Amino acid sequence: MRVIPADETVLHLRSGGTSVVLDLQPGAIPAIVHWGDDLGDAPHATLVSLATASRLQRISGGLDHTVRLGVVATAASGWAGTPTLEGHRDGEGVSTVFTVVGTRASDDALELDLADAEAGLSARYELRVTASGLVRARTSVRNDGEGVYTVQALHVTLPLPWEATELLDTTGRHLRERSAQRHELTFGTHLRESRRGRPGADATLLFAAGVPGFGFERGRVHGVHLAWSGNSRIFAERVPTGESFLGAGELYLPGEIRLAPGEEISSPELLGSWGDGLDELAARFHDEWRARPQHPTRPRPITLNTWEAVYFDHRLPKLIALADAAAELGVERYVLDDGWFRHRRDDTAGLGDWYVDETVWPNGLHPIADHVVAKGMEFGLWFEPEMVNPNSDLARSHPDWILRGRTDLPPSARQQQVLNLAHPDAYAYMFQVIDDILTAYPIAYVKWDHNRDLVDAAAGPGGAALVHTQTLAVYRLIDDLKAAHPGLEIESCASGGARVDLGILDRTDRIWTSDCLDPIERLENQRYTALAVPPEMMGMHLTTPHVHSTGRTVSLTLSGAVALFGHFGIEWDVTTLSETDAAAVGAWVTLAKRVRPLVATGRLVNADVADPGLDVRGVVADDQASAFFTITQTQTLISSPAGRVRFPGLDADRTYRIEIVTPGGIVQTPAQSPLEWAHHDTVLTGRQLAVVGLRPPVQNPQQAVVVEVTAV
Repeated sequence: MRVIPADETVLHLRSGGTSVVLDLQPGAIPAIVHWGDDLGDAPHATLVSLATASRLQRISGGLDHTVRLGVVATAASGWAGTPTLEGHRDGEGVSTVFTVVGTRASDDALELDLADAEAGLSARYELRVTASGLVRARTSVRNDGEGVYTVQALHVTLPLPWEATELLDTTGRHLRERSAQRHELTFGTHLRESRRGRPGADATLLFAAGVPGFGFERGRVHGVHLAWSGNSRIFAERVPTGESFLGAGELYLPGEIRLAPGEEISSPELLGSWGDGLDELAARFHDEWRARPQHPTRPRPITLNTWEAVYFDHRLPKLIALADAAAELGVERYVLDDGWFRHRRDDTAGLGDWYVDETVWPNGLHPIADHVVAKGMEFGLWFEPEMVNPNSDLARSHPDWILRGRTDLPPSARQQQVLNLAHPDAYAYMFQVIDDILTAYPIAYVKWDHNRDLVDAAAGPGGAALVHTQTLAVYRLIDDLKAAHPGLEIESCASGGARVDLGILDRTDRIWTSDCLDPIERLENQRYTALAVPPEMMGMHLTTPHVHSTGRTVSLTLSGAVALFGHFGIEWDVTTLSETDAAAVGAWVTLAKRVRPLVATGRLVNADVADPGLDVRGVVADDQASAFFTITQTQTLISSPAGRVRFPGLDADRTYRIEIVTPGGIVQTPAQSPLEWAHHDTVLTGRQLAVVGLRPPVQNPQQAVVVEVTAV
C-alpha cells in the first residue's frame, strides 16, 4: 500500500466488477461516495467532481458545518444517525471526535488511522474490494488513555443509493428458518438484533435494500452480512439529509467489552454485495467463499445421517444393517448421530460426558466405524461440545463450568445448559475428550450441534457477560481440533439452521440448513440461505415419505428435486426400503453425483415467476455449457396448463438441447396428453429460454421435474 498525501482528495478502489469511491475531503472523515457498479478507468478529474457533487449544502435548522456519514462517524462530530462508536469511562469520557492521522491505499484496499488525543482513543478502519467484487470492512478501536474504556457499540456502515427504498430480510423459527419479508425503507432506523448468543433461527442472514420490486433476476440491490456467530445488530437507516445506509456490528451486553490501557477491539467483518438482481448479489458471496484456500473442493460425499432412522436407539445390528443398505445406495459418508456417549439414552442426560457408553458399545465404536470404512464410506460422529446436561458427570464435578449470571441456573432448553468454554479448564477438557475420540476412531467428519440459545450467559453469580468471549472460544476450539486432525470436516448445526453465518462457515465445511426436511418448507429456506452460502456447503437430504417435522406425506421425486442443488444426503431408515424403492433412491443418488461438480462450481439462478405455485431454479456451469433446472409445483395453479416458464443464466447466443431427466421419468398424470417438447429433440437458444421460455409439464401440487440443458 502507498501512503496517501493530504492533497489527494479522492480514492477509487476497483476489483471484481465493483467500484468504491471515497471522498477524502480535508478536515473531514472520509466518506464513501459510491459502492457498486464498476465505474471504469475514470479520469481523476471526474472522480474529484463526483466526490464534490456528493457533498451536502448547509440548510436552515442544521449545524453550521455540514456532517455526513463518514466511514467512522460519532455523535460528538455532529452526526445524528447511528454512530460507529459509543462508549465511556465509568460513565464519563463519552465524547469522541476522530481525526485522520494516516491513510494508506492500494488499487483495491484502504487502511485509515484515526485518533482522538483528548479522549485517549485511536481507531483503524479497513476496507477491501475483493476479486469477487465483495466489499469487506471492519473498524477497530484502541484505548490509548488511562483507565478502562467500556465499548457499548462498534458498527460498520455502507451507503445505499437513494432510490433503494425496499428492504428484504429474513426471519423464522426452529423448523422454518430464513423466511423472507419485505417492507418499505422509510425514514428512521430499521433494526434487527440477535440476543441469543448465536444468530438464531429468527436472524436475518442478509439485510438488503433495492429498487422497489427487485427480484432474483433483475433490479438493483445492495446487501450486507455480518460474519459473526454471537450477538449482533444489523440495520438499515434513512436520514433527512438525503443519506441512507446499511450497517451492522456485534451487540455487546452491558460491560462486556472493557478495554484496559493498550487493549483494542475489532468489529466483526461486514461483507457487502450488490447486483442487478439477488442472483448476481449472491454470486459474489459464492465466488468469495470458493476462493478461500480452506474451501472444500473434493466432491461432496453423499451423506447418510442416522438420526431419523434410529434416534437414541443405538443397537449395533440395526446400525450395521443401515450401513449396508446405505452402501448399496451409493452413500459415501455415514454419520452416527446423538446417543453414542455415556448416559445418553434420551436428551435429559449425558451431555458433557464425551466417552463411549460401554453399556451400549461394549467394544467401543470400532465395530460400527470399522464396518462403515470397510464398506468404502467415511465415518462421521455427532458432538455438541458447547452444551452440558445438569444430569451429567461433568456438571456434577464442575458446576462452576456452566455459564450463568445468578446462583440459580438460567432457564433450560432441551434439558441443557451452556458450558463456559472461556474457562481454561473447561476448554482444555473439551479439547482433550474430543481429540481422544477423533484419535481413537477413523472419524472424517463431525456433526457439531448447538441446540439452545445462550440465556443469562455470564461468568458465574454476579459475573460479567461472556457471549463475546464464548464465541471466540468456540472459534478457537474448532480451529484447534482441525489443526490437530488435518482433513477433518465439520458441519455447523444449531437446532438446524440457527447458526448460519460466514463467521462459523469460515472454519467449518457445511451447515445443516434446517431440521425441517419437508421439501415444500425447504424451498424458501434453501433459496434465501443461498443468498450468502454457496450451495455445496448447504446440507440437503432426502426425507422419509412421511415427514417427521411437519406430518406431510411427500414423494421421493419432490424430495429429490428439492435436495439436488446442495450437499446431497439421506435422512431415512433405508433398511425399510423395498427393492423398487431402493432402486429409485439409488437413481437419485446417481443423479446427485452427476450434478454435484456443477453445484460446487456453477452459478445458482432463480427465475422470477408470475405464479406463486411454481418454483423454477437451477445451476448453470461457469462456462455456460450446461445446466440443470428444477420445476416444482407447490400448489394448484389458476391456469391449467401453466403458462411458460423461463430458464435464465445461459449464454444468449448458444443453442441448447433441453431434456427432462427426472429419475423415474415424466409423471404423465394429471395431463391428458404428452408434453410434446419432452418427446421431441428440443433445441432452443439461451436467449429464447431466458426471454420466451417453455411450457412446464402439467403437475399436481407437490410434484417436480428435473431438466438438463446442454449446449450443442
